[in-house]
Amino acid sequence: MAKRTDVLKGTLDLLILHALAPGPQHGYGIVQWIRGTTGDVLQVEDGALYPALHRLEDRGWIFADWGVSDNNRRAKYYRLSAEGRRRLAAETETWERFSGAVRSVIRASQGSS
Repeated sequence: MAKRTDVLKGTLDLLILHALAPGPQHGYGIVQWIRGTTGDVLQVEDGALYPALHRLEDRGWIFADWGVSDNNRRAKYYRLSAEGRRRLAAETETWERFSGAVRSVIRASQGSS
């Protein structure tokens, strides 16, 4: 079970990094971007999002600054650091290899049925 949690955390980190690639975003904006981009297939809860944001901030992959949201509320905006951009590229490559391997296994098992 620990491995499953590690994969999920890594996946969430990757999703957040991709959400921030176009520019700064607050937490709610990140959640909406992920939902919209995946056609509501992936939905990130606050209880998972904010610990992940703090973890990425602690690693130096993202920075946070306070600002004002579109609805005039104070919000913390997150943006990628230079290291975050490097990690985004590396993590995307790792994910592509991993998902390709899983896809190969699925296709192989379907062909042998």
